[in-house]
This record gives sequence, structure tokens and C-alpha cells, in this order.
Amino acid sequence: MTVALITAGAVVLLVVAVWLLRRGGGRSTDSIRRDAPTIEVVPPQPTRLGTRLGGLFRRSIDTGFWVDLEDALVAADVGVATVTRVVARVRGLNPVSAEAARRALWSELVASFAETDRTIRTSGEPGIVVVVGVNGSGKTTTIAKYAKSLVDSGTPVLVAAADTFRAAAAEQIVAWGERIGFDVVRGQEGADPASVAFDALSAAQARGHGVLIVDTAGRLHSKQNLMDELGKVVRVLSREAGGVGEILLVLDGSTGQNGIAQARAFTEAVGVTGVAITKLDGTAKGGVAVAVERELGIPVKLIGLGEGEGDLLHFDPARFVDELLGDA
Repeated sequence: MTVALITAGAVVLLVVAVWLLRRGGGRSTDSIRRDAPTIEVVPPQPTRLGTRLGGLFRRSIDTGFWVDLEDALVAADVGVATVTRVVARVRGLNPVSAEAARRALWSELVASFAETDRTIRTSGEPGIVVVVGVNGSGKTTTIAKYAKSLVDSGTPVLVAAADTFRAAAAEQIVAWGERIGFDVVRGQEGADPASVAFDALSAAQARGHGVLIVDTAGRLHSKQNLMDELGKVVRVLSREAGGVGEILLVLDGSTGQNGIAQARAFTEAVGVTGVAITKLDGTAKGGVAVAVERELGIPVKLIGLGEGEGDLLHFDPARFVDELLGDA
């Protein structure tokens, strides 16, 4: 009896399964909306520190206020050491309101940046700017934007395409040169980058270019042999020209605290003199600028806000903190 019931139940389940399959199979594929979401759509997360802070500065000050403030600053990659110092100083002022705390925070963040010359050093004949960074940081695009600002000011520019490991990198910089109006010296794929830099320096001196920008291969900061090769490029240029005016590190602003490790490694290898932070048009990670300068003492000189030719700006601490805090 039991076996018969089980068998009958199995038959019923089989019949229902076949019916469901036929019902589904009878639907036209044209009627299925393939663009319809199949999971719950999650609203985009706040993209600026000010948005992250939300209503923090419109509430009363209590212990939770300071904890939330620290969490928001750490999330924006200001750096734990800097956050601890900044929040302690703001709290020590005993602000009577959240708005007073916001004004004090603004002042402390601005004060985190040193009063230093943030111009790109291009003294010399020609002035030499070596641009370094890891792949994907926006290095080549930053070079093109900076070169355009020089060309627009009447300075003849030559770019050395010393990234000889990727043919696409040289082709990209050549395309930018044709579009903007600067000359490019490139070598054979796989050639010694230092030799390309040397040839470019000789060409710049012979043709009277005011500035030589050297585009180097993107490399992992943790690979010592690659960093040594980069050091060779800088040594050759220093020996032949009597010095290199600027060694500019390009950091992707969305990489967060990994940017600190990159900055430290490149500084140890080639002596970085300035930083350009890119991709700050839609990220809450801009606080890395505070951490780089405060923890490593390297001045931030340029920031990239987008892909347009005019989206590279000279760094202004007060304006930057205004943008970082946004509507907080």
C-alpha cells in the first residue's frame, strides 16, 4: 500500500513538472525582457566624503558623533594616523555645535597640507619631467593633459615614449601628440627605456624644446627589478642633463591606501618630488591626498577630475577640502 502511494505521488509530480515545462516553453522568447533586473537594484553609494557624512553635522555632538566622523574619514582614505590626529584636534577645541565642528574640521584638513611650492619644476634646457606610476593609474593621459597646458602657454614640448614594453602605450602618446601638437620620440618595442630617454633628451636639446616629458612603463611597485630599471632611466637623464627637475608620481585616487605603499616604494627607488592624483571625479577616496602628503611629505601638485583635456588642475588645498567635504 505504501509503495503504491509513493508511486502515485511520483507520477503526479512528474505530470506537474511536464505541464510547467510546456507552459514555460510555450512563451515566445521575444516576450521575455532580457533587460529586466533579476536582482534587487542597490542604489549607488555616496561618492563624496560630504555625502558619506550625510546628516552628521546636523545633529547634536555626542560620543557617537566623533566615532562616526572618524569612520567617515577613514572610509575616504584620509589615513588612520591622520584621522586620529585631526579628530583629536577638532574635539579638543570643544565645538559647541556640529556646524562649529565642521568648520574646525575644514581648517584642520587644510592645515594637513604643507605650505609648499606646488608648481611642476621645469627649469633647465630642457626642463625634464619624468612621470612614473603603475599600470592603469592614468599616467599617459595625465602626460597628455599636462603637455597641452604647456603647449597652450607657448612652450614647445617633446615626449619620450619610454614605455617600450607595450606598443599600444607609444601609439597612444603619438596619437595625443598629433592631436595636441607636441613631438614624440619613441624606440623599438622592447628597447632599453634608458636609451629612448637619452635619444629624446638629445633631440630636445637639438630642437630647442622647452620641456621634455618622459613616459615610463607602468610597473608594480613591488617588483624590484622593474624599479631598478626605472632608476636607470633617471640616472642617465641626470648624468646627461645635469639633473631632473621633476619626478612626478601618478596615483589612481580610487586605489585607497594602496596608493601610500606605491608612493613610498617609488620614492625610495627614484626620489619622487610630486604627486598627481587622478580619477577624483566620482570617488570618495580622495582623502588619499591628505595621507600621501601628511604621512610621506610628498607634495600633491596636480589632480585629474575627468578624461577631458582641461580636466587636470593644479592642486589647491582649500578648494580640494571644499570638494572633499561637499555638502557636509
